[in-house]
Amino acid sequence: MGRIFFAGDTHGNFAHIIQAVQEHRPAAVVFLGDLQPQRPLEQELQPILDLTEIWWIHGNHDTDSDSDHDNLFQSALADRNLHGRVVEIAGVRIAGLGGVFRGQVWMPPGEIQHETTEAYIAHCGKGNRWRGGLPRKHRSSIFPADYASLVGERAEILVTHEAPTSHPHGFDAIDELARSLGAARLFHGHHHDRLDYSAHRERLGFEAYGVGFCGITDQDGRVIVAGEFDEARQYRQGEIL
Repeated sequence: MGRIFFAGDTHGNFAHIIQAVQEHRPAAVVFLGDLQPQRPLEQELQPILDLTEIWWIHGNHDTDSDSDHDNLFQSALADRNLHGRVVEIAGVRIAGLGGVFRGQVWMPPGEIQHETTEAYIAHCGKGNRWRGGLPRKHRSSIFPADYASLVGERAEILVTHEAPTSHPHGFDAIDELARSLGAARLFHGHHHDRLDYSAHRERLGFEAYGVGFCGITDQDGRVIVAGEFDEARQYRQGEIL
């Protein structure tokens, strides 16, 4: 099993990823959403494509504009989207759930408004469709069908954009998904901060790690690159929180 890096929200910044891969040579890098590449993703990461595997889930900002969407979802790395599936990466089974909960679709624990993308398309009206299908914004919404596709699967690690309840703005639904997968660890982005979740391990039944803005954490929870908004007291370089 090789080393796996989990990259927090980059928002178009990839220099630290390239530098870390060139220095540490991980087997794979998994992006946790809100990549927002300014060019097709394979162009942003061209210096390291021969050095490591690239995988990703999307975040809410990856559908902010046509270019945000297309530079990710229509890139040469589009097939490396982990959303709604389990993939063995560097010998580890990793499940992915990209996007965010939105009330127009599903805001757990509230009622489900639309189970599937097809149901939402039928509801929203032709004038609200984007490129003839789902409105662009909702291409980063979590639909219950996406979530359900992972329930009953098995994975050692779950990656999400939304946070579990160890974060002040996390969701029980994320906790439940991790437990249904039998995941030992969860890594998430979205909130741009890294918190010490160690006190929650027993309650959750798994280890959880938030990865900060432009931060990198490895599969053991060790900080490789501190997020730009991380507080120094929250971690020690190279040590598990």
